[in-house]
Amino acid sequence: MTILNAFFAALGQIGDPKFRAVLLRGVGLTIVLLIAACALAIWLINRLSGNEISLPFIGAVPWLNDVLNYSGIFVVLILPIFLMVPVASAITSMFLEDVAQAVEDKHYPSLPTVPGIPFSESLRDGLSFMGVLIVANLLALILYAIFTPLAPFIFWGMNGFLLGREYFTLAAMRRLGREGARKLRAKHATTIWMAGILMAIPLSVPLVNLVIPILGVATFTHIYHKLSGPMA
Repeated sequence: MTILNAFFAALGQIGDPKFRAVLLRGVGLTIVLLIAACALAIWLINRLSGNEISLPFIGAVPWLNDVLNYSGIFVVLILPIFLMVPVASAITSMFLEDVAQAVEDKHYPSLPTVPGIPFSESLRDGLSFMGVLIVANLLALILYAIFTPLAPFIFWGMNGFLLGREYFTLAAMRRLGREGARKLRAKHATTIWMAGILMAIPLSVPLVNLVIPILGVATFTHIYHKLSGPMA
């Protein structure tokens, strides 16, 4: 019940102006980064295909140029789809301090104010989180190929663990510090993982997945306050 109550409380605040501001900033930066990533990939492909390609012991292989040129189309179509979730999650997480504060302002107004997390630290954590998400989902492609019928459950379980870990830490470290957040997270690991899976399930739905970072942090802010008790 703790997870569902937290989720519906977060969902009820989704129209908050602070939520919308974070969403617009996150989506805008995500689109810019995805365009830049595609442009860089196409530029590299053009550079590689500009000259005739030769292989050791084989010599010139003219058809490899055609393969590289056609792969540019594949990159433009597939790269944004694959990178959308990790990039959107990481970029938006840099601004989620506003979301957590908005939740506390509305639902926990008696709490003392906190200094907040410095942007440099949020930037570092966001980039680190993006790297972990990309690497983990790349490695998971092997599991998807081996256990194809279980692919959705692998996706939900893995990303649920990562999202739960990241968003709960962000919500808790505002008041407990990084070490305090880690200890509380370890104590309630199963609950946090289950809540993370609830966030991971809509990740495969286009456009809806852009709202997940905001909804996730709002949900985990509520969960933190329910689990922390006197520690809050």
